[in-house]
Order: sequence, then C-alpha cells, then structure tokens
Amino acid sequence: MNSEAMERARAVEAQLTDDERFSLLISVMGTNEVLKEKDPRIPDGVPMSAGYTPGIPRLGIPALLMSDASLGVTNPGYREGDTATALPASIALGATFNPELARRSGHLVGREARSKGLNVQLAGGLNLHRDPRNGRNFEYLSEDPWLTGVLGAESVKGIQGEQVISTVKHFSLNCNETNRHWLDAVIDPAAHRESDLLAFEIAIERARPGSVMTGYNKVNGTYSGGNRTLLQDILKGAWGFHGWVMSDWGATPSWDFALQGQDQESGAQIDVMMWGKEPFTAPLRDAYAAGEFPKERLSEMVRRILYAIFDVGIDRWEETPDVDPAAHADIALETARQGIVLLKNDGVLPLQPPSAGGAPLRIAVIGGHAQLGVPIGAGSSAVVPPGGYAEVHTIGGPGIMGGMRNLYLLPSSPLAELQKLLPGAALEYDPGMSPAEAALLARRCEVAVVFGIRLEGEGYDNADLSLPWGQDAVIEAVADANPATVVVLETGNPVAMPWLPKVRAVLAAWYPGQCGGRAIAEILTGAVNPSGKLPLTFPAGLDQTPRPELPGLGTPWGTPTTINYNEGSDVGYRWFARTGHRPLFAFGHGLSYTRFGYADLAVTHRGVVRAEFTVTNAGQRRGADVPQLYLLEEPSGPRMRLLGFERVDLEPGESRTVTLDVDPRLLASFDTERGQWHTAGGSYRLALGHSAGNYTLEADVALPEKWFGR
Repeated sequence: MNSEAMERARAVEAQLTDDERFSLLISVMGTNEVLKEKDPRIPDGVPMSAGYTPGIPRLGIPALLMSDASLGVTNPGYREGDTATALPASIALGATFNPELARRSGHLVGREARSKGLNVQLAGGLNLHRDPRNGRNFEYLSEDPWLTGVLGAESVKGIQGEQVISTVKHFSLNCNETNRHWLDAVIDPAAHRESDLLAFEIAIERARPGSVMTGYNKVNGTYSGGNRTLLQDILKGAWGFHGWVMSDWGATPSWDFALQGQDQESGAQIDVMMWGKEPFTAPLRDAYAAGEFPKERLSEMVRRILYAIFDVGIDRWEETPDVDPAAHADIALETARQGIVLLKNDGVLPLQPPSAGGAPLRIAVIGGHAQLGVPIGAGSSAVVPPGGYAEVHTIGGPGIMGGMRNLYLLPSSPLAELQKLLPGAALEYDPGMSPAEAALLARRCEVAVVFGIRLEGEGYDNADLSLPWGQDAVIEAVADANPATVVVLETGNPVAMPWLPKVRAVLAAWYPGQCGGRAIAEILTGAVNPSGKLPLTFPAGLDQTPRPELPGLGTPWGTPTTINYNEGSDVGYRWFARTGHRPLFAFGHGLSYTRFGYADLAVTHRGVVRAEFTVTNAGQRRGADVPQLYLLEEPSGPRMRLLGFERVDLEPGESRTVTLDVDPRLLASFDTERGQWHTAGGSYRLALGHSAGNYTLEADVALPEKWFGR
C-alpha cells in the first residue's frame, strides 16, 4: 500500500460534499454508433471516451476519461480521425511467453492514452481460456493462471508506469460470451481460487492495478458486481486490494451492489438499456436518504477511487508525452513475430528462393483477404490503426454487441510483404471463394499458402471449431492439388483441422496486429525464426473438452444460462492430463527452425523450490526457446501444473543456465474451511519440457507440510 496516497485520499474525501461523492460513483459513455446523443453530463470540449467521471478541481481531483485497451487504445467512433497502434491480440502476446514484451506493450498503451488525454485504460484481460469457443478468448492471455498472471502484471506495470490507471478484468469467470448478462458460472470455490482467481491474485499483488472490473456473469448464483464473497471477502479482504471496483458496462442491475463491494457503476446509459435504470444515481441516493446505504460505505467507495488516482499519479500530469509511431509499430511487429506459433513443419518452411539461374519460385497465395491485410477480433477491443482500416465487412448479430460484429482488416498485406521478401518469386493471389478455382492456381505452383480466417468477437461464442465460409473445403482442395501446402491461421481460438495430414506446414498467427502481414511473411521466409508457444491447448475435437455441448448456445439473446465449470481448477492442459486425452497440439507447443536441448536438471528446496538446468541451441541458426517446468505428481497422486518458464535467446551452439523459483501456491491446494493454502508433506515430481505434452527431464523434491496465505 502507498501510505502517502492513502492518507491523502482520506483527507480529500473528508472535504467532499455528498453531491461530489455521488458524482464519482458513475461513469457515462461518449457518443458512438449506439449512443447517438451526447450525454449532458459530459462537458463540451471533453474528448469522447468509453467512460467519463467528472473531476473536482477545487481539490485537485481530475476527471476520469476511460478507454478500452486490450489491444491498444480504442476509438469506436468517439473521436473522428483519431487512431492508435493496433497491437496483436492478447492471445498472441500470451504465445510470446515474454513478460518484458508485455511490459513494453503496456507502456505503449499508457503513453498513447496519455497523449490523448485518457487516464484510465480498461486493459488487463485475465480470464482463463476455459472453452475453445469463447468469442473473447483473443482478448485474454492463456489457459494457465501463472502465465496469465505474470504477463498481465507486466502489462499493468507498463500502463501505470506512464501515470495512467489500468484495470484488470473481468472479475471473474467471464469465460463464455453466450448470453453473458444472464450466465451463471458455477464452480467449486477452492478450484476457483486455484485457477481464475489465482491469475488475478498474481497480477494484483505484482502490479497493484488501480481498479478491478467485474464481469457480466453471475458466479455461483450471484452477479459478479454484487458478489460479496468475491469482492469483499477475497479481493478486498484476503488480498488487501486498495483500489476501486468498477462494473463492466451495463453490469449494474441494482443499487445494492454498492453494499456488496462494487464501488462504481460504469457506462450508466447501458444500464438504462439493459435494466431500465441507473442504479448508482437516483436509486442509490434514495437508499442513502432512507438510511439503507450507510455514509461509511459511501466514503469508502470514494476513498478507493481517490487512492488509485493519487497512487498512480494521474493528478500529477505535467505535460503531454510525445508518441513515436515508428517505435510503437516496432513493438507491435515484435509481438507478432514472437507470438506466431509454428504448429507443423514437414520441411517446406522456410520458403527458399531457387538457386541462381533457376526458374522463379511460383507461390499461390489463397484466401483470407491476404491481398488487403489481416483481421482483428470484433467488439470493444477494436483499434483504428494509423491510416484507418483496409476494409470493413459488416456482419451483424443479436444483442447490443451485434452492431459491432464486423470483419475489420488492418492494412498489412501478407501477399505484399511476401513479395518484398521474395522479389524473385512469382506470386499469384486467389480469393479462396471456390475450392475448384483455388485448386486450379495451386496445381500450377510449387508452393501454396492458404490463409484461414475466422471472425470472433465480444458478445457471442463460436458454434464449433471449424473455419467459416467453406474455407476447410478450400484447404482440402488446395492440399489435394499441391503437396507443398502451407496453412496460416488468423483466428482467436483453436481450429479443427480435418486437412492436417494433407498439408506440410501450419502457422497459428492469431490476430497479429497492424504489422501482422510483415511478421507472417518473415516467419514463412525464415527472415525470423519462429519462437511462439501455444498459450492454450488445441483439442482434436470438442468431445475432448469438459463441455462438448456448450449450454445456452443457440438460444435467443436474453436466455438465462448456467454453465457448470466441472473441470474445476483443471483448465486446459490440466484437463487433458487428468483425462488422458491426446490433443491436436499441446499447451506450450511451438516449433523452430533450430533445435534446443535440456540437461542437468536439479531441483532443491530451501524455503522455496528452485529448479536449475541448462538450455543449448543444438541447431544451425539463432533462435529463442521457452523451457517449461511442470508439476507431474504430488504425494496424493498425479497433478499437472505449469510451475515456471523463461524465454531464452541463443546463438547456434550456445548454452545458458536457467534458474526458476516456484511460487508455492502452484504446488498447493486451497482449503476453503481454513481459508489458507496447503502443501502436503511428501515427494513431488517435476518435469522440464518443450510443452505440456513433451517433457524430457524429471526430478523429485521432498516438501514439508505447510499452511500459508489467505
């Protein structure tokens, strides 16, 4: 805790009038495609944003101006002509396994936000990938709480290092989008602490975000924003969080959420659309006048907001920082490079031009609008890149978010970038509209590169894992026509691959951001050595997942839905270890154009479990590897957990010793009766591997019984 900020928050809060206190408890949205009229509470001259809360100048309290920022500073129609760096999707950042890059991306977001006068960024998506159909998985980092918590913390540190408040969201279990306003996420409380909540706990303790945003959904029967167990007992009690809890936009149906731990109602006009009222304006004031809402709680809500303002320093801005678009584009490019995962390669990659004097290499580039650019995910995270979009295709859909379900293409053409890197090659493009037509081009080329895309976004889940618009049939036809077929996937989730045995190589490029076309071309041609690792498991089919049939899928918007997360804390690779299913591609998997070996694993326990080992680049070119340490067994039996990782960049033949210290919670279970973590005494088996499905060295370590934490 920042004691100076806390003392100042107390002193300033004591000087406020009740009207001023209540004014800090809501934010209102700026004009956009849904809200055509400017809310009169937003003064003239104030830039439009996702949320505006008035300041109190006489006491040095600045107005709060908020923006979505999962993938960069968004501008969904608020500010005409205003653009920002469009970063790769968070799932691509997760695939980098690179905390330093997460912090650099955070600094980028914070700096660009500050340059626009925005001082709160709705970033830090920490929900775990529990279902490979979740339409919003691209905004989240991974299926693992340690990877998610570590990378999420660095992103928050980067943003707040620019004196801009960052949230973490969506607290908690906003892991499916189908009827999310009416979804009840049911989970064992101990399993919740060991999975999704652990990701939040790690990020919050490491980065001290100014705010936590609740989810739309219920957790065990109670809406997140009114869930006293989550907000008061765990977040503010056990974890000692000092910032404020804001709702998601349109996630406050009742004023009494203020009694359960929510401190601010966000996007109040959306609550009017959803629930017919703004609960934290007149209803909350009426409850206050009637004595149902205590003065002490009102003061605490305000103190929490003031504490975050003073702790992060948004009240101490002295000048507008300069933004270097080229430097920020480099961060977007490097994130895309490190986040692209080479899933399969039967020797066709990297693409090599013919020797001197040979005929030009003929390459068919097929589908995915590759002649124009790369796609992004739909919804509130959409960023307008410098120069605007290459193209926008209106798709539509049910509910409030239906109007934002568009296929946006960022102007970074993989076709054009491939031509730059292979100037002597003959490239031809086919749109991939017809399997027969695409096969005609593929048949007369040495190599075929097929781009498979899928539009995913906020407010809906995918019905299955297939590629839409007949793309699987196109890939099948191309692979039948050309044995040297490469598939590049631009999606926000795992993909079914019925054509996998027929193709020579597969890249998972995700939504790769404004420089994505260049990064894809660099990986395909070998200008960059691939180093991304899967941040979530690719199942062979939905029958391998905890819920082959997703509850509520296909029901009308507004249908109450219950999802029992019966996998508990065994999310993703943990579920596969428990069930013995063999996935299509394992968590942590990712190939390279070089080879890495591990040796000399030693595990010790002297207060903390520490693993030391050597990593060697045994190949012929420089590359980066991500060795991963896993728990395989505890005294009571098998239990798989990622315990640590480190990204290592090595020259050919170079070796490096890596040391990993294990967070004790990753070796423990949470006991809800005692409210503590518990490590059983006995022997634990650890493994070092290239992925959750490929480990090469094992070691045992003995631990004493221990109770700790809250």
